[in-house]
Amino acid sequence: MKSNVFKRPSPYQDMVNTKFCFCLVSLLLTCTVFCQSLHAQRIPKRKIRKLIEKSAVNRDHFTGFALYDPEKKKMIYEYNADKYFIPASNTKLYTFYTALNMLGDSIPGLRYITKGDSLIFWGTGDPSFLHSTLKSTKAYDLLKRSNKKLFYSATNYKGAFYGVNWPYDNYGDYYQAEITDMPVQDNVALIKADGKGGLTIVPAFLKNYLQADNAFHPQSFAVERSLTENKFRYPNMPVPVGFSQEIPWKTSSALTLTLLQDTLKKPIGLISMKMPDSARTLYSIAADSVYKRMNLPSDNFVAEQLLLVCSSTLPGGDLSTADAIAYSKKHFMSDLPDEPQWVDGSGLSRQDLFTPRTTIALLQKIADKVGNEERLHKLLPAGGVSGTLKRAYQTDNGVPFVWGKTGSLSNNHNQSGYLITRKGKKLIFSYMNNNFTCPTAEIRAEMVRVMTEIHNRF
Repeated sequence: MKSNVFKRPSPYQDMVNTKFCFCLVSLLLTCTVFCQSLHAQRIPKRKIRKLIEKSAVNRDHFTGFALYDPEKKKMIYEYNADKYFIPASNTKLYTFYTALNMLGDSIPGLRYITKGDSLIFWGTGDPSFLHSTLKSTKAYDLLKRSNKKLFYSATNYKGAFYGVNWPYDNYGDYYQAEITDMPVQDNVALIKADGKGGLTIVPAFLKNYLQADNAFHPQSFAVERSLTENKFRYPNMPVPVGFSQEIPWKTSSALTLTLLQDTLKKPIGLISMKMPDSARTLYSIAADSVYKRMNLPSDNFVAEQLLLVCSSTLPGGDLSTADAIAYSKKHFMSDLPDEPQWVDGSGLSRQDLFTPRTTIALLQKIADKVGNEERLHKLLPAGGVSGTLKRAYQTDNGVPFVWGKTGSLSNNHNQSGYLITRKGKKLIFSYMNNNFTCPTAEIRAEMVRVMTEIHNRF
């Protein structure tokens, strides 16, 4: 007769069953943790879409946005990302990348040869020569200490004093200095109250061209320069205490020569001589200090001059914004999603046109080229900390979470750069706004709200 009693499992079977259950539980826990981790790392496209497309501020003008995950090499969300926008100073990112590729760790400050008892020199476009902030003096020191006769040749600049499509009505504004082969002291005159009821002007050479004008009646005290020459006038009224104004001067080879002579206290001859390939290069200042000056305060003068410096490294040594741009597009940017429509270094021209997805790709190339996140962050404005993003963003308990370039012209405001979320996710973004009629402050506030929300939630 068969027994109805089940046979007791052997100790070996007990061990196998226990191990099986343990492995099954472990597998389930691992899958759960993995799925939770995967979900935590993933930024849902629909949530970003809601932030952008449901924004009331974004509805009444042309908006473009792209958010990219560099770790996964995947675009998270795009909105008009393949459409061209006027970038304004986002253009400086393209100048920045060009300089990173074409220049070394120092800026070429001067080209020169010695010939018998003479030293002949050519400019490279270096913006740092006696610059108010950068204060490079290496070229000055070379010329000052030389015991040879000095000759300046201004034959290698092949462009106009303004970039393509620059507005002439801004000629008196500090941010639109003229472009030259050998800029001196920012190519900008600094006019200040002298504390005695009068005015001082730097460079002092221009003092004779600063005059009171009884026919000049501005709404408030101001100095005005003539469009075509260096005649500065101010109203015949008391100079306000603390008054200060910067005005670009009208450049010319003759004026550059005069300023050099006045600064060096030495005679200099002006000649027309093509620069030989054998001309030596004097390096002036660390490149990173110039990049920082361009990016943090968004210095148009430095950006324009940097492209000339880049062109000085090409065969022949001619200075040309167009040549630098063409070379960079061919050799460093041919793989961008959409061809940049790019005509100047600073973004003052409304003929500059870039798409958000192309700027994303460029930002990735910049990060790869710099190769060091700490260095990269120091070379860009940081939200709540430095540059043009200092007052736009708040930090997260004292720690910045966004680094990038702003760009503003009338009716246009953009931001493109790098963002780190609270969960440590590193992202690249480009947020572009064109053709709005509301105050720029409203557009800026909405951009900051969106980017801060992405930081906080993901």
